Amino acid sequence: MRLFFLALFVLPSSAGTLSFNRDIRPILSDRCFACHGPDAASRKSKLRLDQEGASRQAIVPGDAEQSELYKRITSPSQIKRMPPAYLGHKALSPEEIAKLKQWIAEGAHYESHWAFAPPQRPQVPAGRNAIDFLVRKRLEREGLSLSPPAAPNTLLRRVTFDLTGLPPTPQETASFLANPASYGATIDRLLASPRYAERMTIRWLEAARYADSNGYQSDGPRDMYRYRDWVLDAFRANMPFDQFTIEQLAGDLLPNPTLSQRIATAFHRNHSTSAEGGIVDEEFRVQYVADRAETTSTVFLGLTAGCARCHDHKYDPIRQKDFYQLFAFFNNVPEKGFVYDFGNEEPYIRAPYPDQQAKLDEFDRRLAASRSHLAALTPAADQAFARWRRRLPAENWTVTDGLQFHAPQAQSFDGRREASYGNETAQFSFHDPYTFSAWIRPESPDGAILSRGQDYFEGQGHFLHLMQGKLRFHATYRWSDLAMRLETVDPLPLGRWQHVAVSYDGSMHASNVSIYVNGIKQKVRILFDQPIWPFDTKEPFRIGAGGGRRFQGEIRDVRVYTRVLSGAETAVLAGQNEDGRLRMWFDELYAPPAWRQARSALNALAAERAAYFAKIPTVMVMVESDTPRQAYILRRGAYDAHGEEVQPNVPAFLPPLPAGAPRNRLALARWLVSKDNPLTARVTVNRLWQMLFGTGLVKTVEDFGAQGEPPIHVELLDWLAVEFMESGWDIHHILKTIVTSETYRQSSAVSPSLQQRDPENRLLARGPRVRLAPEMIRDQALAVSGLLVEKLGGPSVKPYQPAGLWQELSSSKGYVQDSGEGLYRRTLYSYWKRTVAPPSMITFDSPTRETCVVRESRTNTPLQALALMNDVTYLEASRKLAERLLRQESQRDSARLELAFGIVLARKPTPAEAKLFSAALARFAAYYQQHPEDAVQYLSAGESPRDTSVPTADLAAWTAVSSLLLNLDEAITKE
Repeated sequence: MRLFFLALFVLPSSAGTLSFNRDIRPILSDRCFACHGPDAASRKSKLRLDQEGASRQAIVPGDAEQSELYKRITSPSQIKRMPPAYLGHKALSPEEIAKLKQWIAEGAHYESHWAFAPPQRPQVPAGRNAIDFLVRKRLEREGLSLSPPAAPNTLLRRVTFDLTGLPPTPQETASFLANPASYGATIDRLLASPRYAERMTIRWLEAARYADSNGYQSDGPRDMYRYRDWVLDAFRANMPFDQFTIEQLAGDLLPNPTLSQRIATAFHRNHSTSAEGGIVDEEFRVQYVADRAETTSTVFLGLTAGCARCHDHKYDPIRQKDFYQLFAFFNNVPEKGFVYDFGNEEPYIRAPYPDQQAKLDEFDRRLAASRSHLAALTPAADQAFARWRRRLPAENWTVTDGLQFHAPQAQSFDGRREASYGNETAQFSFHDPYTFSAWIRPESPDGAILSRGQDYFEGQGHFLHLMQGKLRFHATYRWSDLAMRLETVDPLPLGRWQHVAVSYDGSMHASNVSIYVNGIKQKVRILFDQPIWPFDTKEPFRIGAGGGRRFQGEIRDVRVYTRVLSGAETAVLAGQNEDGRLRMWFDELYAPPAWRQARSALNALAAERAAYFAKIPTVMVMVESDTPRQAYILRRGAYDAHGEEVQPNVPAFLPPLPAGAPRNRLALARWLVSKDNPLTARVTVNRLWQMLFGTGLVKTVEDFGAQGEPPIHVELLDWLAVEFMESGWDIHHILKTIVTSETYRQSSAVSPSLQQRDPENRLLARGPRVRLAPEMIRDQALAVSGLLVEKLGGPSVKPYQPAGLWQELSSSKGYVQDSGEGLYRRTLYSYWKRTVAPPSMITFDSPTRETCVVRESRTNTPLQALALMNDVTYLEASRKLAERLLRQESQRDSARLELAFGIVLARKPTPAEAKLFSAALARFAAYYQQHPEDAVQYLSAGESPRDTSVPTADLAAWTAVSSLLLNLDEAITKE
């Protein structure tokens, strides 16, 4: 197929001068650059054929016979001939040799690579549609012309799928057929539809490698749907693409960034992350940064910059230094390589929806009013406290709020014994807040004060030790990599009573552990900080023992709280805050009733707000570290093989960043969408063309470099790129411009001669005809059946999926299927687990979302037919479509069949089709009349209730007909 494409591309050359970009560069890139190209490490000699000056040692312009290049490619010697036969390379074809000879004879003129030159708007006669003019111009050179227009119903179905991902309704079809001149208004209606935003979003999510899980082997869950909803909102608002780009790459660096702009930066936090035990943290952190550089290059530049991660690019002028300069823009995120596998990894933010933010604002208003009310009552409470303090009650109050366990009595420990209290106490994990406290009189600098964990030193659980006289706190799931360990800087004296306490807030950060001695917060040294895996040991709570160690001395007043005690409360337990203890005692029991009621109301409201806030979705975002991290060229791409230091910068062969621009992501984002950058506009309109025609003007949408396929319609690509920029990066404008062209509106019917000459429709002599995208096939079935729930945004849902896949393929917990509307939302919202992506989507060629993918792929396999005939989604949709048909007023089968064709195919059946389907309906009806048990079983697929008012055999027969219709090639194809 590549040879055929090149033949198309160079067809005009025989009649005139060769073009280096069109005719010669593809040959040199494919056959010569690996050894004589940009990569110095793989270059076999000083000869470079990618640069004009360096090539002159082997090329004599105007004289092929004297050119060493020509001599070598035509040499009969297996040793001298290039490409070298001794390395297994085939000789150039006679056609390729002839082109190189002619090019040398014509002067061997080089041109800069077409994609790296600024796009120029070609001249188009006034009043002519530019797309049609440029396509016709090329077709005329081939002796071809545009095909006739598609039938109105075919065009409506085509453009409705292209712009919304769903079929037109019968009402929309009827309206358009009554007035085909309303096509422009129809386009405006489709672009304004929320369904358009959903259709655009799913393709962008594939480029953004969006998923609901982390990836790699562990593949734990994450919640990034607020980013998905940001993309939805952006497409609904037709956000200019330059703004769309800047906010996703650097929204956090904009002046006074909004919540929306910060959410946008989740684009570069969607990459796969690893929680596998034993990984090297820095190795994977570097992988995440490299992924961002590669994704940026693919999505916005259309370049395979990742090839330069280990060495200079073999085909394009991308040095390894260029890659790591791009890498440096993304190197400052304060993230870890080894991640939390049960939710979002820092840095992340709370991202409330507007209604949630309104509720938070209402909470804050009520809290402010409650605080004001309490403050107004406080002077009277202060006066009451002064009076109460002069006649203190007899009891001895202390802090009891949140107290789970208390062992007040003093116990002596001789280094062998322990006190055990069962396993109901201190059932804490890394995400739980707690406080431990005790009075101790140690006789040895080493020993366990208290524990709830396995009784060996590296065991799982919580441990408060004395080690070399210092307080040491351990919370451990796995000692080597899933734990936190801290110790005080100063040791404790031996032989006297002192109070010790440790508190932790459940944040999964050792820095949020506080250790107190006699009510004074201690300076601590963090020894290990990776508390990111839940645990629940079955060991008992022990005093005087734990971790294989035993205490010598006395311990009393051991307490366990299920919350973080404040420093003042800890001082009360240590007997160091008598004034504070008295005020806490008074406030809790003796303050005026109105004041206590107001304080209780304030605390309850604050707790209610905190609980509500905790349920607000989070989203992982980009943040710059306070201290920039130095970037290096990594030798052979190894994370720990630091070479030359590099600073953030753009590839040297492209226009530079503006003078004085800061070397940060914001400058990079603005550079990407500047008119000086020759690539972003081209790359973006090319993907929009792919979206509509199935193949981009540049087929290799991810590779605009020397190894990519050059465009047949280079002038058209440049016209669209310039138009895109000059329109204000308006996606609606570009899409409408394309779909209103005659080129798009052609019939997709193809003659045998045109099929043979241009099987991939690269010359655009006919309209697009491609299989529907994976999500469109499912969404169409839901839509025509009436099951589709058209609800925008929100958490991902779990529709039908074969049982057992998650357990078998990823050793995870089972897939918990949704019920109700979650089964019938658009595929955009389906839960996407990277290691076990939705099987029906993968069957129809969806990417796994493990990496950035921008090329749409389509294959045909038997599994696809099996899915359409047997998947519960399609069986249920067929039943509901049948119920929809049987509810019609007309009782005639012919009218129902006509309606079915109109719903699914936007047309009436032909007489032959009507006869065929009528015969099939009769066979199905006869069978199910004779086999009612099969009918019941057939109609049992799916959770939606069956219409029991319809005779079972009739419903089963029409369900089979509906299934047959949904399985037609035309039903899953955009004609």
